[in-house]
Amino acid sequence: MTNRRADLPLTPVRRAAGLLAGLALGVAVLAGCSSEGASTDCSLAGSCTVTFDRGVDASASILGVEAKLIGAEGDRVTVEVAGEQVTLTSGQQAVQVGDFAVTLESVTDQEVKIQVAANAG
Repeated sequence: MTNRRADLPLTPVRRAAGLLAGLALGVAVLAGCSSEGASTDCSLAGSCTVTFDRGVDASASILGVEAKLIGAEGDRVTVEVAGEQVTLTSGQQAVQVGDFAVTLESVTDQEVKIQVAANAG
């Protein structure tokens, strides 16, 4: 039987190891994102915000799938996520696309911003 004291403080080495492990996980998650004509902002919680530039062939690889801007007119946007096209409207609740929930965050003359979140479970 091993006796350990639960109230011992973390040593600097253990603290640094934990920090490095957390940073490595963050880099691994973000390294899985790539884009063309778009920018991405992904969280460790399994969701990404994708900002597509309008007027270009815009796409992003996020959460293991590709998201593409197909077209936008007024407050309606058509995107393709994981090979499935869906039309979103500003203010609409999230639309289920395979294992993802997709939401239109904003539309301007210059960009389209969507959120893609992996469904839990």
